[in-house]
Amino acid sequence: MYFHHLHFYIEDAAVWKDWFEGMLAFSPAEIDRSETAYSEIPNENHDENHDAIALVQDGIEIRLSTPKHSHQVRRYLNQHPPGLADIAFASDKFDVVLAHALRQGARLLAPVTLLGNGQRQCQLSGWADLRHTLVEVSADWIKTHQPSDRPAYSRKHKLSTETLEAPSSEAPSSLLSFIDHVVINVPQGELQAAIAWYQSVFDLQLGQSFEINTAHSGLCSQVLLHPEGTLQLPINEPSSANSQVQEFLNHNRGAGVQHVALRSADAVSAIAHFRQQGLKLLNVPKTYYENLPKRANCPLKDLSTISQQQLLLDWNKDGEKGMLLQTFTEPIFAEPTFFFEIIERSYYSESGQFKLAQGFGEGNFQALFEAIERAQLERGSLKP
Repeated sequence: MYFHHLHFYIEDAAVWKDWFEGMLAFSPAEIDRSETAYSEIPNENHDENHDAIALVQDGIEIRLSTPKHSHQVRRYLNQHPPGLADIAFASDKFDVVLAHALRQGARLLAPVTLLGNGQRQCQLSGWADLRHTLVEVSADWIKTHQPSDRPAYSRKHKLSTETLEAPSSEAPSSLLSFIDHVVINVPQGELQAAIAWYQSVFDLQLGQSFEINTAHSGLCSQVLLHPEGTLQLPINEPSSANSQVQEFLNHNRGAGVQHVALRSADAVSAIAHFRQQGLKLLNVPKTYYENLPKRANCPLKDLSTISQQQLLLDWNKDGEKGMLLQTFTEPIFAEPTFFFEIIERSYYSESGQFKLAQGFGEGNFQALFEAIERAQLERGSLKP
């Protein structure tokens, strides 16, 4: 199981096409349209004339649909604000995954259809009003749409230098490369049920878990991942009535996708470019960077480059080389719901073997929560 594409249901396709191209450097793409519907299961919700807009950047595909494109989109937007409604999964074991999901209680929302390339797809129900398009892919697709096992930086820094180079004046040809993870928010009391549902329907397994608390609010989070792929799906629930997760649930009118993390091989250059384009990102206070060296085994002595771009830094507390760089946009829609995360997982070498920094960075998770709280305070939606 892998991420295939992210399908946003929005009101104005032209506006958001321009936004993704201008702000995040995506390019227009063609969708492999369904040619033949052959499912034996009739489905009145299927939109025969659904005509989404597609955008790509390296291994990331974004799709945009409006109520004009689809009755399904119109129904979704009657209940929720614009957002990411369909997290599409890719699998080279289509029959096995589909049969198992239907046995475990997933509903078929759009029938199995045959794509122009001879492979199949369908749409399944997800948690609450979310949905998951299941796309059949080949082994070659998996190879070309996953991150390399070896470092491929446009800049040539090494972690052993204990510094990062300033961004180049020329943006890399690909600023973003891969869907790292997608985060779902659910109401308080639903976390365990949502975890159990994704475990049973899609065979996801438990990963890291977090409990984040500040003086104002808190959340609980459980990471789910697939044992035979790169799919990572954290699920959050609020642990206080004024949590940022609860604010999302109030505005989204129920469970939904809070944010998507997009992988970059050079987060410093990517964020510098996005800032030049006018992308709004969460502010990180200077005290965050003053406190970083106080933690053991900080991999960077010179923090000036990441502090200038306001990137969060986390690393393995055991001192292994490698680190996570993360930053987060402000909510992109009118209501404070969906936002993007930009993440760089730096490599380290051990006995000549290159490895990738794993996990989600517990220190960064806390810093993210606090940054969103500061934005809540500015909006007046968080009362200490």
